[in-house]
Amino acid sequence: MSDMIQHPASPLGAFERWLTLWVGLAMIAGLALGVLAPGLVQAVAMAEVASINLVVAVLIWAMVYPMMVNVDFGAVAGVARQPKGLLITLTVNWLIKPFTMALLAVLFFDHVFAPWIAPQDAQQYIAGLILLGAAPCTAMVFVWSQLTRGDATYTLVQVSVNDIIMVVAFAPIVALLLGVTEVVVPWQTLVLATILYVVLPLAAGLLTRRVLGSPARIELFSAQVKPWSMIGLIATVAILFGLQGQTILDRPVIIALIAVPILIQSYLIFAIGYSAAWLMRVPHRIAAPCALIGTSNFFELAVAVAISLFGLNSGAALATVVGVLVEVPVMLSLVAFANRTRARFPTETTR
Repeated sequence: MSDMIQHPASPLGAFERWLTLWVGLAMIAGLALGVLAPGLVQAVAMAEVASINLVVAVLIWAMVYPMMVNVDFGAVAGVARQPKGLLITLTVNWLIKPFTMALLAVLFFDHVFAPWIAPQDAQQYIAGLILLGAAPCTAMVFVWSQLTRGDATYTLVQVSVNDIIMVVAFAPIVALLLGVTEVVVPWQTLVLATILYVVLPLAAGLLTRRVLGSPARIELFSAQVKPWSMIGLIATVAILFGLQGQTILDRPVIIALIAVPILIQSYLIFAIGYSAAWLMRVPHRIAAPCALIGTSNFFELAVAVAISLFGLNSGAALATVVGVLVEVPVMLSLVAFANRTRARFPTETTR
């Protein structure tokens, strides 16, 4: 895998290249902070206005805004030339993935793990997993696409269409699934979080692109602000694990339990998307990214909404953060598999 990651066509920065390490270190730092300086962590938790934590809001914006600058809505029109990859991605993201995640979450936390987890905690973990399953990835998909030598333009089209759909579909799907699992959903809070963390950053990103004008200036600006996205993510993880520190130290096995349905979901969704692309004779440069997009999660959005709905120190927020840790090594393993199976796919589009 090491030669794959260092492929010259994949100029990843240090944050993206070692994201798993940084997230792991952030978790350790957060645990230490929560134990050694609980007053500081609680002070951060109390900095709220209308149920929105001000510190975390800044960090979430730092995560989301650089991603949204890369969303080119003008590229959506180009999808007509090769619609199969987009069809697979959208079908997996919106008709399959949220519901399989909800099913796995309920299966494990209402039944398989029920003897070891309190019912109220189980509902929190279910809610966090549903938020992960209903939030398809926006930013890291460009990394996965690069690592599989995917079609960058087509990947951008897929992400752009996905974001447009997410603006209108995320809140209803989450509300439906959380309602099914008997978690009371405050619609106003959910819609507000979606507007705050999706709609407004999208608008800001579009405005930024218009102000910058040329692709060269957009690319330069994106490179300059991109590190803040990873810094925001790492800082948010540290804060969340600081608030969850004592719980994790008291019950470390809960992290492993939360990871189980996430792992099953990730490999299942990839298998569905990748197999569909193979059956439909989609070329590998489109097939690999489209399967990885369906597998990956927009964990920044999931964390943000979990915090808005259930609070910084909730089990739902913890579940979404576990998703952050699990996702990167899982996605790298799938990238390696996709690269090993490249020869099984056509190199050109079959109509």
